[in-house]
Amino acid sequence: MRTFKQPLPVDAILEDISRHFATETRLVVVAPPGAGKTTRIPLWLLDEPWMDGKKLIILEPRRLAARSAAEQMARTLGESVGETVGLRVRMSSKVSTKTRIEVVTEGVFSRMILDDPELNGIAAILFDEFHERSLDADLGLAFAIDCQSGLRDDLRLLVMSATLDGARVSKLLDDAAIIHSEGRSYPVDTRYIGRTPQSRIEDDINMAIRKALREESGSVLVFLPGQGEIRRVETLLKEWVDTDTIDVAPLYGTLDRKMQDLAVSPSTAGRRKIVLATSIAETSLTIEGIRVVIDSGLARIPVYEPDIGLTRLETVRVSKAAADQRRGRAGRLEAGVCYRLWEEAATGAMEAFARPEILAADLSSLLLDCLTWGVTDPNTLPFLDAPPTPALNEARALLQDIAAIDDNGRLTALGSSIQKLPLSPRLAAMVLQASAAGRGQEGANLAALLVERGIGGDNADLDDRYERFLRDRSQRAEETRRLAENWSRAANKYTKDTPSRLPEGDGLGVLVALAYPDRIAKVRGATGEYIMSNGRGAMLDAHDRLAKAPFLAIAEISGKATKARIIAAAPITLEEIIALHPELGTEREEVYFDKSARAVRARASKRYGVVVLNDRPLSVPNSDETAHILAQGILSIGLKALPWSKALLQWRERVMFLRNAAPDEWPDISDRALGESMDSWLVPYLAGKTAISDIQTDELTNAIHGLLPWNMQKKLEQEAPTHFEAPTGSSIPIDYSSEGGPSIAIRVQELFGQKIHPSLAGGKIPLTLHLLSPAHRPIQITRDLPGFWQGSWAEVKTDMRGRYPKHPWPDDPAVAEPTRRAKPRGT
Repeated sequence: MRTFKQPLPVDAILEDISRHFATETRLVVVAPPGAGKTTRIPLWLLDEPWMDGKKLIILEPRRLAARSAAEQMARTLGESVGETVGLRVRMSSKVSTKTRIEVVTEGVFSRMILDDPELNGIAAILFDEFHERSLDADLGLAFAIDCQSGLRDDLRLLVMSATLDGARVSKLLDDAAIIHSEGRSYPVDTRYIGRTPQSRIEDDINMAIRKALREESGSVLVFLPGQGEIRRVETLLKEWVDTDTIDVAPLYGTLDRKMQDLAVSPSTAGRRKIVLATSIAETSLTIEGIRVVIDSGLARIPVYEPDIGLTRLETVRVSKAAADQRRGRAGRLEAGVCYRLWEEAATGAMEAFARPEILAADLSSLLLDCLTWGVTDPNTLPFLDAPPTPALNEARALLQDIAAIDDNGRLTALGSSIQKLPLSPRLAAMVLQASAAGRGQEGANLAALLVERGIGGDNADLDDRYERFLRDRSQRAEETRRLAENWSRAANKYTKDTPSRLPEGDGLGVLVALAYPDRIAKVRGATGEYIMSNGRGAMLDAHDRLAKAPFLAIAEISGKATKARIIAAAPITLEEIIALHPELGTEREEVYFDKSARAVRARASKRYGVVVLNDRPLSVPNSDETAHILAQGILSIGLKALPWSKALLQWRERVMFLRNAAPDEWPDISDRALGESMDSWLVPYLAGKTAISDIQTDELTNAIHGLLPWNMQKKLEQEAPTHFEAPTGSSIPIDYSSEGGPSIAIRVQELFGQKIHPSLAGGKIPLTLHLLSPAHRPIQITRDLPGFWQGSWAEVKTDMRGRYPKHPWPDDPAVAEPTRRAKPRGT
């Protein structure tokens, strides 16, 4: 068997892996960071009998990790990358006839297996750092299992990770064995230093770096959520860091290769290094000299919103597994220290593992790949987590919009062409249509600009970024342009299947609109505020030169509020929008309710999604539809908008009072019930009307009264009268709106001689009496007048006689004469 000069912790399980793969074809390996699984296991497997001259593929989640792994294995063999160990990533390929190990990124593997479903000449697939659960890794594993089950029963599959729910993966692989490596790590002292709630993350990180440099030796690795925070921290460090002894090195995916190499290479003697990194530095990557880690506890991930078809970047708290990975970086080579910018108690609230990308991603690429694989329902494939139905539905809708699939969900010729380009379906469709119109290279350049973050700068104006990109002579820009040239050449092969809708002109806006038709936006309100065709708001800074454009085609936004920030866009004209969508050339007449005017309006307009491209007013037609729209408009505002009189409101209260007493006998005329039946009681009275102000109170009264038959109206007057006739002849209005039931307020003396308590609803419900003094001040509230006369009246009488001596206060009010006046003079 193969031997190695430098021992690694994973060496202890190499024989176990060999014994297992001698008879089995599926295996899970769990090994902590630094164990050496990424670079040692592939080399060890080269000499296995079942390899028989075939190749081994190892998948890495990122280009930087793939390149690092390939270079390390090649150094171990004393070779260069491209010999025994090859590399395939998006912008680079180094393989030869000697190559037997290919390190590829997960997205590249999906292309490889779709191009050759049998994986001819491949003996094993190794999925490294599978715990990151990228969409491409999940899809690649599903395809590989399907291939092994149906075409290649000799194909070996190995899933490896540092932190992984091994039992779930094992079950997916038909209860495959799990081999654990203990690994090697040095003790790490974890220090929770918290954060200041009101401060920016970069300010807290800056203070933490100062603290770490004072308290500890060695180089420092700082984990930040994204490139923006890295740049801001870098700016703060330049104000005080001694550059004669300390290097500051950013590290993120889109950084120039030379700068990435600077970050991961050892510091020169006598110097320290501060590496400012994203989650890219968590796994599969060794950064020399690090013994101090500062963890913000945050990461930036893409989150797809299927209801609006947008992917946005969201800053989230990392999982426990990710926090442990980050912490472990401090103990790779010697005892280290990890500063965590949160309280220790907060660790318990973290999720155990990061949320799989398949549960929060745009699934259009996955669905297109599955259709190419011959599977119409992705859920029939062996995924660790099933693709969510809403996202799959949205993916189907998008693929239909770009004509990649037909109405029956089958792949079209254009869809096959789109799938062959190593781009998202949106961008692939754009490049193909641009190529069909003779703008293939321009379309490919734009796609590269959007795929490779940071190329051309971070200006929201894509025209400006595009010009900068063409002038940029950096290595990364040169590689990106070569990549775009490859895409353009590939697109030219498929233009025969691609109808072109591009109008004449050279604006980038029409190209962006081909990829993102749901993000055509029109200015609204204040300068820089836009509404997109999908109904979502978006905004630019008012001083941004793009903010003056009446229409934009937006390629990227961030944020989840109604006013998300525009990250990348290009101007587009009304004429270009209509040329892209000829169906918009016909005006659409619309009758609608204008809430602000509280009236029905009519207009002829050209629309794209919710965006009104242009419109003109029309006369409102006198029709049943207009009456219905007005009624629905009233309902949207609320029935309170109608011209209710006090008498009519009381009439409704009286009916509802009787309905509460006898629900089977009286109709429901509550707001809810009236709203549900407006077509029957209100619409007939709205003929010829276009505004709420056209409705008269007497018309509303007739409409409402019509809900009660004539015989019931007579009964209403009997059982729920508007007034109570007092023994004195006074007519007292009854209040039916009080929560305690119908009530009146009456001076107590007007009820003298009343032996029976007044009631309503045919004697079923007593009338609530608010008894008043001669000065109309409350004395008592009662629903039992005889009881009051016999009970507390004696005490009330004594008090009232002292306050109002000129008024009669009989001992037995039940037999006394009712009165509205004081006693005559002299009595």
